[in-house]
Amino acid sequence: MKTILRSAVAAIALVSMGGVAQADQRHYAAGPVALNNPSGLVGWGAELSILSGIGTRYTAKADAPGDLTPATPTVSVAFKLTGKVNKDCSFYAGNNSDATNIDFGVIGVRTGNNENVNSAFEMVGQAEADIETLTAGCNFNNTVAITKGNGAQGLLNAAPGGYDSDEFQANIPYKVQARWQGTSSQSGPVGSSNQVLDVDVNAASDQLLQGAWRSSMKIDIIAPRATKALVAGNYADTMTLTLTAS
Repeated sequence: MKTILRSAVAAIALVSMGGVAQADQRHYAAGPVALNNPSGLVGWGAELSILSGIGTRYTAKADAPGDLTPATPTVSVAFKLTGKVNKDCSFYAGNNSDATNIDFGVIGVRTGNNENVNSAFEMVGQAEADIETLTAGCNFNNTVAITKGNGAQGLLNAAPGGYDSDEFQANIPYKVQARWQGTSSQSGPVGSSNQVLDVDVNAASDQLLQGAWRSSMKIDIIAPRATKALVAGNYADTMTLTLTAS
């Protein structure tokens, strides 16, 4: 009886053993006899003793539903981050069309009546124009190109009248040079360096391949003295600078 009473006041510990439920417990006691989880005939005999009013029995069962899916102590999730930057080229060319109208004014020729016949009506000196923008560039591989509208002829007199082509000309060839800080690499990062695009007097156009760049740009236009005398009239051409992201 004392053993039974001590069992009645025993503390019951509730524990979880790594997700595995404890095996069912069936204990018997009758006088000096104690059986722990008997099986077979011994267990059957212990139950028969209980039914006959001899001894006592203690049972314990524990169970809980397992994980619905296999447990994952470490979880790693990769997030794919994407975005897009549009290709763009920029060239600040002033605030209106006046900024890009380059007027040489009067292109002086030797008009004095005391000039030698071999010098009369020839250009006094070369004509020059200097252009600078503080903002130019492209954010991807690109081509910087310069094209003269009239090709190598340069500035043309649209209404020259008649003239002795052995002594006079109705065009003024010119050359263009553009300078900026950029890179000619189109396959990886490279520090900037001086970039120069020249379109010579006898050339109609030229271009330079570039990687992404941003810089100020200077453009010099020089019309050297023509080799012959100039026919009077208005001379004009359209020189085009093009930045094209590829």
